[in-house]
Parts: sequence; C-alpha cells; structure tokens
Amino acid sequence: MEDAEQQDAASLEVPAATRLLLASEGRPISARAVDEAARIALRNNAPVHVFSIARVWGTSFGFPNPGLMPNQHEWQEQRDIINKAMKALQKRGVAASAGVVGTRQGAKRIVTEATRLGCDMIVMGADPKRALFVRDMIWSQEPYRVERRAKIPVKLIVEEPTENESSEKRGN
Repeated sequence: MEDAEQQDAASLEVPAATRLLLASEGRPISARAVDEAARIALRNNAPVHVFSIARVWGTSFGFPNPGLMPNQHEWQEQRDIINKAMKALQKRGVAASAGVVGTRQGAKRIVTEATRLGCDMIVMGADPKRALFVRDMIWSQEPYRVERRAKIPVKLIVEEPTENESSEKRGN
C-alpha cells in the first residue's frame, strides 16, 4: 500500500526545469506528453520548444540520395504535428516554439537540439520497451536511445497500444 502511495506522490512531483524540449522522432505527440510538458513548464515558468524529426531513410552506396529524403507530404505531416502540440501548450499559457529537422539519426539530433537550445529536460512519447536484441533496430524505440544518449533528464511518456494496434500486430 505504501509503495503505491509513494509512486503517486513521486508522479506528482515536478522536476525543476528552465527550458524544456518536447520531442518526437516522427510519431504524433500524444496529449499525455503535451500535458506532462505543460505541467512541468507551468510549475517552473519555463518555455517549451516542440521538435520533431522528418526521417531520412538512409543512403545510396554511402551517398545521400534525394529519393531517400522526406517528401513534401512528410515535411507537412511533421509541421502539423508540432503546430498542434505548440497550440495546445499555448492554450495552457505556456510559451512555446517549434521546429522540424530531417535526419537519419533521430536520437543524436534530438539530444543535439536540446543542448543547442540550453534545455535541461526532454519529454517524449514512447512505445513500450522492446527486447534488447531488436530495440536498436526499430525506429519506434528511438526515445530509449535518446534516454541513453542524453546527459539531461528524459521523461518518457509510455503509450500503451490501442486495441486496434494490438490486434493488427497479432494479425487479427
């Protein structure tokens, strides 16, 4: 019983932060991640920079290939994601800015952006953690790579799969 109470109390604690990065490796930013960033920002009177990655799909024989770069639709999709999150933060009274970058190394670029902006915390949505041997091969596990690479606290908001996503993965 005490453990549950301690966990509830710990979840209510708000870490100190002067500037936050609400980041995405390309997934839509969940309402829970926006809520957590807003809660921390409001408590600390800190601005939030919303940041997303437009994924570059690789190289062609070691050289960049324009066919592997994000297309206009992918860029617009990422701009829509960050604008939606930025507007939600601003509605709550949080100062927010936003940006999108194309890269094939999402974790490295997110950590670099946090350092460049002087952020002292990163908030990201994440899928449940996968087995170690596949974790580094799956793009959706990028938030865990950010967590390992960052020298500042990273708050991962783990999103449980919906019923539809669960049945699609099972092949039903």
